[in-house]
Amino acid sequence: MSFAERIKSSPRLKKLASRALMPRNQARPRAWVRWFLNPLIHHNGKHSLIRRRTRMDILPFNKFHLGDNSTIEDFTTINNGVGDIYIGDRTRIGLGCTLIGPVRIGNDIRLAQNIVMSGLNHNYEDIALPISDQGVTTSPITIEDETWLGANCVVLPGVTIGKHCVIAAGSIVTKDIPPYSVAAGNPARVLKQYNPETKFWERKAG
Repeated sequence: MSFAERIKSSPRLKKLASRALMPRNQARPRAWVRWFLNPLIHHNGKHSLIRRRTRMDILPFNKFHLGDNSTIEDFTTINNGVGDIYIGDRTRIGLGCTLIGPVRIGNDIRLAQNIVMSGLNHNYEDIALPISDQGVTTSPITIEDETWLGANCVVLPGVTIGKHCVIAAGSIVTKDIPPYSVAAGNPARVLKQYNPETKFWERKAG
């Protein structure tokens, strides 16, 4: 059994490791993790850029990958505490976004401002316990290549948005969106879809 597997299998060791990596009741890792450990473990691509005012709540026990020629703009929060974060090549994460893993974002993506993507849900079913003590469940979010999300969108856990989609500003995406679609609303629904036979973007009935 590897050292990492031993830690994960032992509640006591897991608690000690967690305390070493981040302060009690905090999501942000300790300074030594951000400055010394993460640069050795996580991948930042060639010519990629993370702006100085980005909050990187990145821990070593889950993956973080930023592809080549990609940018994360100021005031964004990236958190891989409960799941991996993967950002592809030539992708721009706009001002003030929040990404909580597990999230996988493809190549040539454009996220506008203040978009929230969280692959995490809090458990709540036991009324004898505070929700904060009931743990979490995760379901990965996937954004496929060439997609554009407008400002203030929210993408819920488990959703896949297909290739070359447009999601209108302010949309709440609660279920999968097929490739080559334009979607909008709360909950988001497909308004247009590209027809490869006619080579036109056609409106959807209803």
